[in-house]
Amino acid sequence: MTKESLEIATFAGGCFWCMVKPFDTQPGIEKVVSGYTGGHTVNPTYKEVCSGTTGHTEAIQITFDPTIFSYEKLVEVYWQQTDPTDAAGQFVDRGDSYRPVIFYHNEAQKEIAEKSKAALDASGRFKKPIVTEIAKAETFYPAEEYHQDFYKKEKAHYEGYQVASGRAAFIDANWKG
Repeated sequence: MTKESLEIATFAGGCFWCMVKPFDTQPGIEKVVSGYTGGHTVNPTYKEVCSGTTGHTEAIQITFDPTIFSYEKLVEVYWQQTDPTDAAGQFVDRGDSYRPVIFYHNEAQKEIAEKSKAALDASGRFKKPIVTEIAKAETFYPAEEYHQDFYKKEKAHYEGYQVASGRAAFIDANWKG
């Protein structure tokens, strides 16, 4: 894969710790970075974002080769990690910093995200409407190093959080089988 063929995708789906692994393990993914985007504070810290005063959302930024793993597939994986009917946060994590957002980097990504959202809404999978925001990507600030690859560094903590937050049960009930 050449650097010129790589693209960027940015998704917010609640706690960024839980969003990395499902993408990181896919073919054609060069890297997944946890961070913050969509707010007004330059280079915010985790503590600042958690305070709710920065306007930022916890997100992941994915560098990928679209010839191996398409943006359409990324969006499909994204939906299956979230509760797309909850605009006020994800699972136990509440507030704007945990809201679900697909941040598009170009018009093609915007169109793919909007069509996918409409299809999911029309599918009848959920009784409530799909409320995940689709917004233009803004400056992305990588999170502190201890947040990067959390699922690898703190495996037991990560797995416990997946269960305790309600994310694992929701995904099993709504997306498996």
